Amino acid sequence: MVTGKGGTGKTSVAAALALGLAAGGRRTLLVEVEGRQGIAQLFDTEPLPYEERHLADVPGGGEVRALAVDAEEALLEYLDMFYKLGAAGRALRKFGAIDFATTIAPGLRDVLLTGKVKEATTRTAGQRRVYDAVVLDAPPTGRIGRFLNVTAETARLAKVGPIKTQSEGVSALLRSPMTAVHVVTLLEEMPVQETIDAIAELTSFGFPVGRVIVNAARPPLPAGRVVSQAELRRGLIAAGLPADRDTVAGLYAEAQDQTIRRELEDSLRADLVELGLPLIELPLLPEGVDRAGLDRLAEALVRAD
Repeated sequence: MVTGKGGTGKTSVAAALALGLAAGGRRTLLVEVEGRQGIAQLFDTEPLPYEERHLADVPGGGEVRALAVDAEEALLEYLDMFYKLGAAGRALRKFGAIDFATTIAPGLRDVLLTGKVKEATTRTAGQRRVYDAVVLDAPPTGRIGRFLNVTAETARLAKVGPIKTQSEGVSALLRSPMTAVHVVTLLEEMPVQETIDAIAELTSFGFPVGRVIVNAARPPLPAGRVVSQAELRRGLIAAGLPADRDTVAGLYAEAQDQTIRRELEDSLRADLVELGLPLIELPLLPEGVDRAGLDRLAEALVRAD
């Protein structure tokens, strides 16, 4: 599972992780549950239906499939699976019963979403798992603890029946060695603080936290002091570039700002190291995140692992 504060690039990291895990002829499933169609946008494809679809091929014969889990469709599937309400269940939609059920019991929605992820993770064909790995583009850090823990709460409240059984099964999987919750951040104050808070919350609930992934990390600045304005002017002249007062002053101010910014990044990085979890840094992609960029991130994830 991949979570992170909004804007940190968690969907891109989840997609890159799915690509990396599919290397060597493996098959992975990339799942989203927030209804944003972020995966489709990232891969420049049609909106994903509630159906597992081929998304990308990986060198070596690997494949990534994708699924956008819809709470309403998941509820219909649940009613058909456990209560044999195929056509009758679909008829409920006409009366707004599906919306009513997921609205009056908000936790039910998350139970259905995680339940579908669990089903895909444990599904077998010919005594072999259908997927070598399932990657969930999970809700952001502000909601991840509540999202994952709702199954345990539901299992505690439900005394008997399929809902209790399913909730207990999902809760057990989410806390098992099969699962890891990776947290994506940027080297900025708010994302780092949310990362620290989310890891504390996940740990308190008993969820296995995997790695802290620093996205869009910039290469370090050259060692040494910031050059003076006179040195900048001489360098510009030597390079045949404009060396007027405003240009030199602007470059000097930018260099000072960058130095201060990098010192802050170093401090935030140290805060993340203190968490005692494996830390992975992914490069900044100035050209944007396209398929080539995702492959580059996937290589960095595999190499770091």
